[in-house]
Amino acid sequence: MAKKILIADDEANIVASLEFLMRQKGYEVRVAGDGAQALAMVAEFAPDLLLLDVMMPQLSGYDVCQRIRALPDGQRTRIIMLSAKGREAEVSKGLAVGADAYVTKPFSTQDLVARVAQLLGE
Repeated sequence: MAKKILIADDEANIVASLEFLMRQKGYEVRVAGDGAQALAMVAEFAPDLLLLDVMMPQLSGYDVCQRIRALPDGQRTRIIMLSAKGREAEVSKGLAVGADAYVTKPFSTQDLVARVAQLLGE
């Protein structure tokens, strides 16, 4: 059974490339365009891993991450935060609210795929 990945980002070009890349690697993929939709889809889709943009409409990635971690089974979903904000304070905040990893944009797709596989235990 394929591992499930939810991509939550409001930038269409990033979503398209990530979706293509993850499907190519054999993952089942769904997409959310804002923070509120991402939270709803986590409940419905139960992803194994969430690629979560920090800056999104409705709710920020920080808020989404914090709310997921507060859920009864919220620890089982691996979360990789993606952001153009790469300062140490932003990275620390992302990890403090519960992200498993924080990747700054632009990123190497090869490195991201490796990080996804590592967090999914593959």
